[in-house]
Amino acid sequence: MLQVHILTIFPEMFASPFAESIIRRAIDKGTLSISIHDLRKWTKDKHRSVDDKPFGGGPGMVMMVEPIYLAIEEIKAQLNEDPFIIVTGAKGKQFNQQAAEELSKKSSIIIICGRYEGIDQRVVDHIADTEYSIGPYVLTGGELPAMVMTDSISRLLPDVLGNSESLDYESHSAEGVLEAPQYTRPAEFTTADGQIWAVPEILLSGNHQAIDEWRKNQG
Repeated sequence: MLQVHILTIFPEMFASPFAESIIRRAIDKGTLSISIHDLRKWTKDKHRSVDDKPFGGGPGMVMMVEPIYLAIEEIKAQLNEDPFIIVTGAKGKQFNQQAAEELSKKSSIIIICGRYEGIDQRVVDHIADTEYSIGPYVLTGGELPAMVMTDSISRLLPDVLGNSESLDYESHSAEGVLEAPQYTRPAEFTTADGQIWAVPEILLSGNHQAIDEWRKNQG
């Protein structure tokens, strides 16, 4: 079973996405466990502060190292092992299918959700194993990247997908081949202005060898 621990200051954001679809199925099958941790639990002041002004000046606030360090140490003690620790951040390397496949083989992962102007660099340098971004754009925080990564990883766990062959045809496989276009009924669809959108005839031929070749060429 893969254990995923997520550190965030907005734990409520995860309730609905993790209660549906593939992730819910993985949890129900016992192949995935997800724990959402409110980072404010490990703060020490009355305001439950998780951020402070950056040294050297500049806009915004930076997430402090101490609450994150304390949270990680407590979670590690409960796990009795060294989990793989991820920080979400715009400066990180881009998360991809290969990364998802590697992470799906881990036994425990901690994802630290960034926020504000970023996280104290000492978290990246001394606590995390890697820093991931999900694309070349800026998000308000790391909660959405944490959801994306968890979804991508969970579908690779054993017996989670309904069709065991689905992974063989998925886009962005380890071989780097994209999925071919997909069609379903009707074979011809007529629009309101009379246009006919037809499915490629090869897919209706019943010639599986020719269909496989077509899919390879289209991928």
